[in-house]
Amino acid sequence: MKESEEMSKAFEAVAGVRKEVDKLSERVAALEVVVNSGTKVANEEFDVSAELLMRELLKLDGIEAEGEAKLQRKAEVRRVQNFHDTLDKLKTRNSNPFIDKHNAVKVATNWETFDSGMGSLTAPPPTSSSTNVTRDWERFDD
Repeated sequence: MKESEEMSKAFEAVAGVRKEVDKLSERVAALEVVVNSGTKVANEEFDVSAELLMRELLKLDGIEAEGEAKLQRKAEVRRVQNFHDTLDKLKTRNSNPFIDKHNAVKVATNWETFDSGMGSLTAPPPTSSSTNVTRDWERFDD
C-alpha cells in the first residue's frame, strides 16, 4: 500500500514537471522561430529559458521513483536536456548568424603542392651535408 502511494506521488510530481516543461517548450519553439527568421534576440532570453529548464531538471532529480514512474522521470529528463541543447544551438546561431548552415557559402580551396616531400608520408631522400663532423675539440683553461 505504501509503495503504491509513493509511486502515485512520483507520477504526480513527474506530471507537474511535465506540465511546466510543456510551457517552456512553447517558449523554446517561439525563440526558434524568431532566430530562424533572422531576428536578433537578447541573450538574456536564452539564459532565462535555460535557467527555468535547469530548475525543472533539479525538480526531476529530487523525485524518488521506481518502476514505471522512474521510466517517466528519465524520459522527462531527456526531454529537458534536449530543449536545453536546442537553446544552446539557438543562442550560438543568434550570436553568430553566419553559422546558419542554410545560408552558408561553401568555399573550395585548391592547395598548391610542392615536391619537397613536405606533407608526404615518405621521408625525402637524404642530401649531402657541407658540415664535416670531427672529434678535434678545442679545450679552454679557466
